[in-house]
Amino acid sequence: MAAAAALSRLARLGSYGIRRGRGLMFNRIQRRGIAACVDPSTGLTDEQKEFQKVAFDFAANEMAPHMAEWDQNEIFPVETMRKAAQLGFGGIYVRPEVGGSGLSRLDTSIIFEALSTGCTSTTAYISIHNMCAWMIDTFGSNELREKFCPDLCSMEKFASYCLTEPGSGSDAASLLTSAKLQGDHYVLNGSKAFISGGGDTDVYVVMCRTGGKGPKGISCVVVEKGTPGLSFGKKEKKVGWNSQPTRAVIFEDCAVPVTNRLGSEGQGFNIAMKGLNGGRINIASCSLGAAHASVLLARDHISVRKQFGETLSNSQFLQFKLAEMATRLVASRLLVRQAALALQEDRPDAVSLCSMAKLFATDECFSICNQALQMHGGYGYLKDYAVQQFVRDIRVHQILEGTNEVMRMIIARDLLTES
Repeated sequence: MAAAAALSRLARLGSYGIRRGRGLMFNRIQRRGIAACVDPSTGLTDEQKEFQKVAFDFAANEMAPHMAEWDQNEIFPVETMRKAAQLGFGGIYVRPEVGGSGLSRLDTSIIFEALSTGCTSTTAYISIHNMCAWMIDTFGSNELREKFCPDLCSMEKFASYCLTEPGSGSDAASLLTSAKLQGDHYVLNGSKAFISGGGDTDVYVVMCRTGGKGPKGISCVVVEKGTPGLSFGKKEKKVGWNSQPTRAVIFEDCAVPVTNRLGSEGQGFNIAMKGLNGGRINIASCSLGAAHASVLLARDHISVRKQFGETLSNSQFLQFKLAEMATRLVASRLLVRQAALALQEDRPDAVSLCSMAKLFATDECFSICNQALQMHGGYGYLKDYAVQQFVRDIRVHQILEGTNEVMRMIIARDLLTES
């Protein structure tokens, strides 16, 4: 029923036509079509194909023409994201009664892959925003859900996820931001690092220490922008992901109502990890979109670029490289979608599969984008060509939502644990 309602919304709003534009040069790709062997709609239901088509059209029409500008000028494209929210992309897997689309994790992966072909950086932020909205919807009280979720799903307000600290990245359970109970408030002190949207967003889902050392001493609270004691560091200068601001989030005697806590006291680390399982699929899906676009850009480039009297597409070496790229893309996509199904079904292998999908897809898709840049030759290093931006934007996917080294640890731990 939720999927049908979301599909009805998309049908009412209509899909987007392709508009001539600079930036990604995605229009040429759309006109040429997509080879069957890498077609991302293979195996999808009719409903999923419709979601995907709307997302692809939105990416080509509303995102791709502005992708280079957003990157160059470090623009956080608020109005474009609100247009995406009108299509149901602000709370894709949030329940419909608080404004969400109520779709599955697989539906979500399909949508993020398609959107990422238009701007990976912006789509990655949308995926983090969706994760935050889902955490409030899943673990918040009815009052919190009704207060925050509708505005988050419409993207009238934007959310940030606050786990990483200057001294605790991969070792998230050692975080130090404290939350001391004083009456009916927690008083927060500490700081968070590398927060996507930090300073420009309205709602902060914060992991903080309410108890002793280790994961069981961590709780999760929602902090609103404007709360006394909440401030932000300087805007970071990054290699990629420039369409979303990144800042430190700082708490100095920041008083937050106890009623803003998600779940019970001490449940925060578990909430954070459940959020990250989905986040890992989301970011892997964004990697798929960047790789998909890069494969097509490389294909088109070598089909027209001539060297030694013939097009590069006649080189067997480059033909083989393109074949390898396509194979890695499809293998990554299959693993990501299998992990999405496992998470949706709450299967015992879900955590490991999410880690495998994140590890494999982000490594392989970065390799695909990097190879696509190489196949462009010197042109690939020019900012007039979109492939270099995909390389820059996708590189961080191997680090965030748990580094790929941590993904290996999770998978190995599961393998070595006796059932």
